[in-house]
Amino acid sequence: QVQLVESGGASVQAGGSLRLSCVAFGHRNLWYYMGWFRQAPGKEREGVAYIYTIGGRTDYADSVKDRFTISYDNAKNTLYLQMNSLKPEDSAMYYCAADPRVTGGNWYLAAEYNYWGQGTQVTVSS
Repeated sequence: QVQLVESGGASVQAGGSLRLSCVAFGHRNLWYYMGWFRQAPGKEREGVAYIYTIGGRTDYADSVKDRFTISYDNAKNTLYLQMNSLKPEDSAMYYCAADPRVTGGNWYLAAEYNYWGQGTQVTVSS
C-alpha cells in the first residue's frame, strides 16, 4: 500500500503562483508513475500532469502547458507541481496519484492510478 500526503493548496489572486507537494510513503516500486489531477464542483476529475519517476518522461494537459511544471525528488520521495500564472479556471481540489504502471497514452485517466492523496484545495480569484 501507498500513502500520499498533499500540501500547498491555498487561495490566491489570478496571476499568482503556488507549489503543491505530495510525499509518498510505502514501497518505492508502487509509485513509478505519478500524476496530478484536479476536480472542480460539477466537473469530472481531469488529469493535469504526469511523470514517470524513473525515466523522467512528463506530459501535461493543454490547459496548463507552459504554466505548470511537474517534478519528482527521489531523495525526498516527493512529487511537486509548480503552478504559475494561475487563472480562476484553475480553481479545484488537486489530487496526487500514483501507480506502479500506467498504460501508455492513458496517463490522463484517473482509472489508471491505484493510489490517491486526500486532496488539497486551490482557489484562484480575479
